[in-house]
Amino acid sequence: MSFRSLIQEMRDEFGSISRHSLRSRSHRAAGHTAGEGGAGGSSEAALGQSCWAQLPPELLREVLLRIEDSESWWPARRDVVACAGVCRSWRGIMKEIVRVPELSGRLTFPISLKQPGPRDGTLKCFIRRNRTTQTYYLYIGLTEALADDGKFLLAARKCRKPTCTDYLISLDSGDMSKGSSTYIGKLRSNFLGTKFTVYDAHPPYDGAVVSKSRSARMVGLNQVSPRVPAGNYPVSHISYELNVLGSRGPRRMNCVMDSIPASAVQEGGKAPTQTEFPLSNLDSFPSIPFFRSKSARIDNPVSQPSTQKEDRLVLKNKSPRWHEQLQCWCLNFRGRVTVASVKNFQLVASDDNGSGNQEHDKVILQFGKIGKDLFTMDYRYPISAFQSFAICLSSFDTKIACE
Repeated sequence: MSFRSLIQEMRDEFGSISRHSLRSRSHRAAGHTAGEGGAGGSSEAALGQSCWAQLPPELLREVLLRIEDSESWWPARRDVVACAGVCRSWRGIMKEIVRVPELSGRLTFPISLKQPGPRDGTLKCFIRRNRTTQTYYLYIGLTEALADDGKFLLAARKCRKPTCTDYLISLDSGDMSKGSSTYIGKLRSNFLGTKFTVYDAHPPYDGAVVSKSRSARMVGLNQVSPRVPAGNYPVSHISYELNVLGSRGPRRMNCVMDSIPASAVQEGGKAPTQTEFPLSNLDSFPSIPFFRSKSARIDNPVSQPSTQKEDRLVLKNKSPRWHEQLQCWCLNFRGRVTVASVKNFQLVASDDNGSGNQEHDKVILQFGKIGKDLFTMDYRYPISAFQSFAICLSSFDTKIACE
């Protein structure tokens, strides 16, 4: 039997076991308590009788490593996720094999959305806006096209309040409430839409201090489950320069990354990397084919140099140039933006960070319009997909005093 045939047989067998296990979990969630023991036991028994359960660890690791290398992009990458969902031992091996986006340039598990992007190159994503429901959906592209069917990553819903606006960010496109177990953070603006704060629902690094906001206290009081995260950890502050004179021109924005040291953009610099979602009560995601561990603890807490002692990373928008022939402000988006808009921007490291000129020219995040409700979002190290999405959401918000 060839190695390819071996892998194919392996996929077919654990695929049927995973589907059986998923149906069992669905029955239990629906309240079929009478069949709980039998359904769960049968799936475990099926796995125990499988020939793959007796596979030597060295050979199993080699097989899983081959799958990880061969299925490099979505939708084929779902096989990697399926391997991690077979059993605990397979999960442990896959977590060791699958590298973080910083090194691999790939998004695999949900935690990848909280980890910094690749150092070499960018991850090319796009955002779809629904004006009717005031919702926003982030996808990663499956092809070289500006937008395609995409692989769903994150969703956000706009919530207006008397004195501010919140954008609630979730892993589930069907449930974007703050009480949901798929809620991972939010973006909050002031009344004028000139200052924004990005809050992470989980500690971005070891020793992170939660914000004592009223909303956090209210969620804590009304919490449905003690396992649902209700933290408000500020990870970024975004500010737009006031346009007091009303002069026409591009917006000017500044992003202070509270959880990332300024040295992260320098050679050899490091940004904090989350390894697991803490206090998670999800076994699976019905809306996204990602894998999340059932383990509710952080085995390796993220360590982060105190940003109070060290300068924080500051990003600023790259200044566009006035094009005399076109009579408009222009930036080189390298073909990734096709429609002129005041929302378009590129973020680079600020001169205040003390990095070299080469680092100043490196675009860390770019966002631009390609259709009526379609926008591209490309990001790289040291910021994550979650942070990038939140920053881009700030560009959608109405800015009374900036335009």
